[in-house]
Formats: sequence, C-alpha cells, structure tokens
Amino acid sequence: MAGMLAGKAALITGAGNGIGRATALLFAREGARVAAADLNLEGAQETAAAIREAGGEAVALSVEVVEAAQVEAMLDAAVEAFGRIDCAFNNAGIGPANLDHFGRRTHEWTEDGFDRMIAVNLKGVWLCMKGEIERMKADEGGGAIVNTSSVAGLLGLPGGSAYVAAKHAVSGLTRTAGIEYAGDNIRVNAVCPGYIATDMTREARARRGNELMNRVPARRMGEAQEIAEMVCWLCSDRSSYVTGATYNVDGGYVAA
Repeated sequence: MAGMLAGKAALITGAGNGIGRATALLFAREGARVAAADLNLEGAQETAAAIREAGGEAVALSVEVVEAAQVEAMLDAAVEAFGRIDCAFNNAGIGPANLDHFGRRTHEWTEDGFDRMIAVNLKGVWLCMKGEIERMKADEGGGAIVNTSSVAGLLGLPGGSAYVAAKHAVSGLTRTAGIEYAGDNIRVNAVCPGYIATDMTREARARRGNELMNRVPARRMGEAQEIAEMVCWLCSDRSSYVTGATYNVDGGYVAA
C-alpha cells in the first residue's frame, strides 16, 4: 500500500532534531522525498542520513529562517533537488529558554530577546510561507503548508510573553493565508503542540515538570512522533478539505 505522502516532495525546517526530525522521518516512511533544513546543518545532515539509510530520499539544507536570502536559497535548493515543493512544514523555532528568558515576565524581557523571538518564530514562518506559496502558485499544482504554532498560540502563558505573542501571530497568519489561497489549491494549517518531550522543553520539565503534568489531563508529556502524525495527515490528500485550521495536540491541556 502506498504511503500517505507517496510521490510528494516535502520541505521541513527545524528538521535537525525534535519534532522536525520526527516529522522528516515519518514523511519519508510515508513515501515523501524530504528536504531537511536547519540552522544546525549537522543536525539536518543526520536526519537526511537516517532517511537514506532507511531507503528513502533526502537532502540536507542549511538555513537561518530570519534571513530572506537564505530562505530563498533553501527553497531553490529544495526545488532543484526534487523538481517542486508539494508540502512544507515550517517548524523552525525557539523558546524563552533558548534566549535565557525562561520565566521572565513581560516587563523583564529585553528588547533584543523580544526581537529575536518575533524574528525566528513569526518572521521566519512568514518568509518561508511567502516563498513556498510563490513556488506552489507557479507550479499550479497547489500544495499543503503546515506551520508550528503552539498551545501558547491559543492561550496565555505566564513567563513567555514574546513567545505567546509570536505563536498567536502564527495562528492568525495561518488562518488568513488559508482563506487567501484556498482558490489556488494551497492549503495552510497549523499544529499547536502542548508540552512535548524535546530539547526545547527540557528546562520547563526540569523546573516545573510535576506542576505542568498536573495541568495536562493525559498526565504525561507528548512525544515528537505524535505531532509528526498530525502534520503528516495535514500534508496528505486525506485532509483535502482542511485549510485555515489550527490543531492542538496537547493531551487535553487547552480543553482543561
């Protein structure tokens, strides 16, 4: 039986570890050719190598998503490798701990920290979407785009104001683009992970693990693979009537 993404060419940012790597590996198992991109080229190369070792087809690309020229070069390289981009997962992002801002209240954030958070988590998504949509429109075959938002894109999160602001913006950007490009057969959706066991959540787990799990009805951390499954479905033809939507995968956190 053919996989959900058989024959499709996929681009994934933030593919060097965590959710991005899990999604890249799943995409390949489901039949996609994968362009794995990351600021950490070594991580992207490890992901691509794992795909090839399993019999799939993949290339590794380096990108700083806040730099328009680098994003364009990444997109051009993905098209050169596979002829087109059928689906894209704009997943590259950072959390407060990456900026040494974990737990800081709104007035305690530095301007540099705020700017960097918005640049990576919002502008980076927009730059990637812009280029992906342009290429999908030019190819006239349409496509599917999934952005990584967060449960922080659906509600407030004390100690993470800039992160929350960026993720709320990604959710809004996703909804708007979903409306704008439905007529072009380009679907745009977002996945909103809850607390997932990745490097990004390591500090939160170390400091407040028990407290956090008490707020999650499922009483456990999610796994990167569980986010990957949702992204794979959203990029497949099985979700052909889904666009402009945000899907929280959070063990019931938002509902509670």
